[in-house]
Amino acid sequence: MSDTRSSWSERLAARWGRAESTVTKLFLATVFAVNLLAQFVKPLGDALQDKVYLGGALFTLVGYVLYAEVQRLNAALQPRAGEAVTPRDLEREFEDALESGGEVRLTAMGFTGETFATPLKTILQRLSKDPRRKVRLRVLVPDFTKEIEVPGQMGTDGKVSDAPNFREHLRGQIADYERSLKSQIGRMADARRGVLTVEFRVLHMSPSLKLYFINDDVVYEGIYDKLDLRRPDSSNTTPETPEGRLLDLMGYDSLLTRWSVNGGSHARTIIERRRELFETLWNAAHELTPVTRLPAQPSTS
Repeated sequence: MSDTRSSWSERLAARWGRAESTVTKLFLATVFAVNLLAQFVKPLGDALQDKVYLGGALFTLVGYVLYAEVQRLNAALQPRAGEAVTPRDLEREFEDALESGGEVRLTAMGFTGETFATPLKTILQRLSKDPRRKVRLRVLVPDFTKEIEVPGQMGTDGKVSDAPNFREHLRGQIADYERSLKSQIGRMADARRGVLTVEFRVLHMSPSLKLYFINDDVVYEGIYDKLDLRRPDSSNTTPETPEGRLLDLMGYDSLLTRWSVNGGSHARTIIERRRELFETLWNAAHELTPVTRLPAQPSTS
């Protein structure tokens, strides 16, 4: 129950954070209007006299107190540079960035794109109307058309080798996540929630590192920090060695490290280096190739 209250209060504070400029402008406009009224509408100004100016001063005081409190809540919600956070924190920041409107660029590098595509599909579907919103999504994943040992299979002798059928299964998952996000392009346009572009690319690389970028301001980074050794089933096909085990990477809920340009020179250096790394890999990558769907295998259990 406490987790629910905490999540609710964090979301409320985040909404206040996004509204801070509007609140400040509203109070300042009120002060201006009251003082202007007192200055130029003489009968009313004479009737109100000091009360108008006192009221204006009180409005100003209350406005700045409220503004300072919103700033404090905003600062409290933002993790410190290099602090470990959860994937839920990342998802909340995705949503806040998208709700802020304007041009938003969200970028990811991961295993299959699941940790990016799954939450984002839900977030995109519940965005408020904003025809001027422009969202660009880019996802870089390993090229599973090429041999790789991890993820792969482990034989009875303990040796790890490539698992072609499992790789094809992973390629199918990536294609599904791409379709899932691209299905939102027309829906966002029809609902006047903004313009969405989606691009997936693949590169022959290790799938152990995960990176997420929010515009050029924030980077989340982490690793797939768990290996799962299990029997294959009909959903992920049978390995080449009948008695072998699938060797898979896990880490959907692994902790992430958050870096923001507001976190000082070290954080800005980290962001610049991660961005340079990603852009170099992205430029060397290529589009997804069509996936051949394999027939379901009978269960061996």
